[in-house]
Amino acid sequence: MESKSFLKSWGAEYVAADTVRFRLWAAGQENVTIRLAGEDAEMIPAGDGWFEHQAAGVAPGAEYQFVLADGTTVPDPASRAQKADVNGPSLVIDPARYRWQHPGWPGRAWEESVVYEMHIGTFTPEGTFRAAIEKLPRLAALGITMLEVLPVSQFGGNRGWGYDGVLLYAPHSAYGTPDDFKAFVDAAHGLGLSVVLDIVLNHFGPEGNYLPLLSPDFFDKDRMTPWGAGIAYSNDAARRYIVEAPLYWLQEYNLDGLRFDAIDQIKDSADKHVLIEIAERIRAEITGRPIHLTTEDSRNVIFLHPRNEDGSVPLFTGEWNDDFHNAVHVFATGETHAYYQDFAEKPEAFVGRTLAEGFAYQGETTPRSGEARGVKSTGQPPVAFVDFIQNHDQVGNRAQGDRLISLAGADRTKVLLATLLCSPHIPLLFMGEEYGETHPFLFFTDFHGDLAKAVREGRAREFEGHAGHEGEDVPDPNARETFEKSKLDWAKPESEEGKAWLALTGELLALRRKYIVPLLATAGGESGKVVKSAEGFVAVSWAFPKGTLSLALNIGETPQPLPALPGETIFAWPHAADVLPQHSIIVRLAQGETKS
Repeated sequence: MESKSFLKSWGAEYVAADTVRFRLWAAGQENVTIRLAGEDAEMIPAGDGWFEHQAAGVAPGAEYQFVLADGTTVPDPASRAQKADVNGPSLVIDPARYRWQHPGWPGRAWEESVVYEMHIGTFTPEGTFRAAIEKLPRLAALGITMLEVLPVSQFGGNRGWGYDGVLLYAPHSAYGTPDDFKAFVDAAHGLGLSVVLDIVLNHFGPEGNYLPLLSPDFFDKDRMTPWGAGIAYSNDAARRYIVEAPLYWLQEYNLDGLRFDAIDQIKDSADKHVLIEIAERIRAEITGRPIHLTTEDSRNVIFLHPRNEDGSVPLFTGEWNDDFHNAVHVFATGETHAYYQDFAEKPEAFVGRTLAEGFAYQGETTPRSGEARGVKSTGQPPVAFVDFIQNHDQVGNRAQGDRLISLAGADRTKVLLATLLCSPHIPLLFMGEEYGETHPFLFFTDFHGDLAKAVREGRAREFEGHAGHEGEDVPDPNARETFEKSKLDWAKPESEEGKAWLALTGELLALRRKYIVPLLATAGGESGKVVKSAEGFVAVSWAFPKGTLSLALNIGETPQPLPALPGETIFAWPHAADVLPQHSIIVRLAQGETKS
């Protein structure tokens, strides 16, 4: 069964062959004019602050803006595409014009996921959807199965991470057109790659957001997020905008899923939380292929990730597991500043617990906050957790954008990469990690004037007093050089060192596909246990219906005797041994055993 189409509450849509309905919520305005293809027309009030206009003879690509009583022109908040920047004209889009090359794409099962997080602007020298297509065959051949694209909703300027989007229905024009993004998704599907999109539904960016002018009640006057005004999800018009955006991206672009950013900042007092409403609508309206929905949430909660008795997913599929990253980072680097201090005491114990049980904090008090965080997570299946040893946040929110390989060294990083890819959790790689990229990924923006000054000074203040990161050394986020330095080095994979990294990554992904993925479809909770931990050493085992998986790793200076782990060795680095030397890992599998 295919996705069910719906007429969206906001924006411009074809309702007949050449007839477009324009709809805008502007409760803060007494009247609104639409400027369409150079001609002005009064919009008709439709009640409760809504304005409508219907026009015939509208060609795809027609430009339009809304004109307010004082002469201010604004783009459509639900623009499907912009002519250029976030402040200029919006474009009418006919989704039927794109001819999908792989309309029968069946999707992929969640347990097969090997996620590759990528930022379109820095993935290639050109920084476009079309240019990215050229690199996809090598990812598919390596064993990547899912692309996770950082947010592409239109944001201020040409350069940015995408988390300050303001036109949440429009692909960023600097990356290409809507058809270009569709071509990217289409090409990925042709290579057997799923595509999920990171979306931000908790705030709007600082440039190009005209919603406070159009409808001040879109925002919660009593609440701020760390990045801007909180959204009034209880307001019907605002709720429709937010609920329909995820459905729009999934249906319009044939995406395989979404990652919801910082959902702990989505505060909703409705009887049915807006996130649950979103998930339920997606599950009800897109039934012809698997849809994977993941969340980022600092609270360590599981109520959004239940499983039905048959293992199917009624709401959200998985949760980004920051605890795993933070524990591994302290384990590998010894850094204990900021939020890493919560993992400073015996980090190997936290690494073992996250591997075996999911969250490191399951209701315990954290040293940094002095408050309890998290709930018990042992009942979750291992595929409910998306793990990573680095990602855009953890790299880019360092002053110099250092990758783990630059902090922990290549040998240690290889052991941690093998741990990530051989665990039963869902692994995520940050672009370039597969070949040992050492280029930084910095925080970059493209603001101007007072906003640029505020961002630059705020970024410098953020790192004052950090060892080696004094404020004057922090790269200017608005400098083009900062953006250029963050682009991948595509000469590196062709070097001998890069080829060796790729060979290791490919070997691990092949091993995962052959031995580990078959265990995961029936893998339930209460399956993991820590076998042993010591300074620099962790051994963990998981008992599943189809076999027992075990791994032991040593990044400490002291050789460690290998504890009793059942089964045959399916991977060892640098070689199998009864005593694990520094920078080593061994993975074993006992197939066909029944979980007790």
